[in-house]
Amino acid sequence: MAIYKNKRYHSLFLDRDGVINYEKLGDYIYNRNEFKFYPGSFEAFRIFNALFQHIIVVTNQRGIGRGLVKAEAVEDIHRFMQHQIEAHGGRIDAIYYCPDAETVSNDRKPNTGMGLQALSDFEDINFSKSIMVGNTNSDMMFGRNLGMQTIFIRSTRPDVDEDAPSIDAVYDSLYDFAVELKPDKF
Repeated sequence: MAIYKNKRYHSLFLDRDGVINYEKLGDYIYNRNEFKFYPGSFEAFRIFNALFQHIIVVTNQRGIGRGLVKAEAVEDIHRFMQHQIEAHGGRIDAIYYCPDAETVSNDRKPNTGMGLQALSDFEDINFSKSIMVGNTNSDMMFGRNLGMQTIFIRSTRPDVDEDAPSIDAVYDSLYDFAVELKPDKF
């Protein structure tokens, strides 16, 4: 399945680390000073702002459940991220994070809890007209489990099997994906 450029999508769901900002592989982002946006992230959000009714971040934050990162620090990072994106002409309508360390948590991707919470908060979300963007298989399965189209960002996993059934399209960066969707490209 491909992303159809002439289709009108309703909502955009995004993972955080490795998609919007640099990921610390094997570690966590502990505070806002460690949070570094990827080049092109602000421009991508400006493009998304015009294309999507809702822009929602869904992120697993296992470091909280493991006692390595404070929930307050994650919330401060999210306020910083949201403020910076808004200051550059973009927006994020909601951020959901799962602090649970256990894989069986209903909220931890690939499980659908964060998506269902978003639906509860934004009742007009239509998952079949939504896109999930991430850089892990759990992101792709989260999107697939909710009936979304999926975009894989190669940022930290460049050797992904692009033919995996959970992946609809692959891009090198969030910016590359946004430019492909940009209305003047239609």
